[in-house]
Amino acid sequence: MKHSRRYVDNLVKIDRNKEYNLDEAAALLVDFSAAKFDESVEISINLGIDPKHADQIVRGTVSLPNGIGKDIRILVFAKDNLAEEAKKAGADYVGAADMVEKVKGGWTDVDVVIAAPDMMSEVGKLGKILGPRGLMPNPKVGTVTAEIAKAVEESKAGKIEFRVDKNGIINNSIGKLSFEKDKIIENASVFLNAILRAKPQAAKGTYMKKVTITSTMGPGIKVDKTKILE
Repeated sequence: MKHSRRYVDNLVKIDRNKEYNLDEAAALLVDFSAAKFDESVEISINLGIDPKHADQIVRGTVSLPNGIGKDIRILVFAKDNLAEEAKKAGADYVGAADMVEKVKGGWTDVDVVIAAPDMMSEVGKLGKILGPRGLMPNPKVGTVTAEIAKAVEESKAGKIEFRVDKNGIINNSIGKLSFEKDKIIENASVFLNAILRAKPQAAKGTYMKKVTITSTMGPGIKVDKTKILE
């Protein structure tokens, strides 16, 4: 695969065989030659679990102290008073049967979907559309709730969901390259601690096998796992 000149210039700034502490990795990131847009800062974690077993699924939510640097678009399925609460809290799209039909038509231009409990009989029918995009509301992560306003406000403030994929990897955006180094470090630390706390009891052996941080268009920087565990 042929890489851009900017990618190659950034690649020579790092030692691909070295694992950097989080402070060093963030410093390298902000020193990268940036693209023409504000790249996301992404973190990937290879976990020593088998996601084929339900008791080893790693999933949850975490509130990043500095947000992720973008306006989170929120769809809320709710009626009556809860719909009004959602609108006042700042939800971008609010509706019931009308929004269900819109999503059935293929529209999914949102980042978070929240549903009132009494809407799940209808929202559940959208599983094949919302599920593959990671948008399906789930009570375990607080997106099926009667506390609609609280859920909307938390998502707007930087609450994100994480879930391990079929290969045992968690990959999330945790900020923007325009963030100050300390904000990248703070977000990354909070995110990694959330992954550690979510360790399943059934997990055996090395839990956090590999951690990499990068920008959207940049090379990956290996992060020292031992420092994270400490």
